[in-house]
Amino acid sequence: MNLTLKRLLGAAAAVATGATALLGTGAGIADARSERAHCDRAERPIWSEGPSRNVTGFGCSIPDQEHRWYKVDIDTLVQPHNKTDYVDGGVERTGTLHDRTIRCLGYTRDRNKVNWFGCVPR
Repeated sequence: MNLTLKRLLGAAAAVATGATALLGTGAGIADARSERAHCDRAERPIWSEGPSRNVTGFGCSIPDQEHRWYKVDIDTLVQPHNKTDYVDGGVERTGTLHDRTIRCLGYTRDRNKVNWFGCVPR
């Protein structure tokens, strides 16, 4: 069999497998909506390459069940736009967004704040 044809068939099989996996994970979306996390306020720094993958949330409620991805509803999302890619580089401006939903891979909890990590930039 021609090498190009093998690659084309392999790519088609990969796409078909990925589509099946996505359809399978979408089955529980109706139940997942009631299982969303919620934060009153959150901060997500914006660097030169875009938004940070880490978000710090305050006043958060997190459902008991563990998920592969967490959907987090945020009332007020503050986004400081940093001048440089260094923490001590200063803030150029700050933007505020309301009623946003983000997806994150996991979290750690520390007293009155939740550190979300692996958040997908939007």
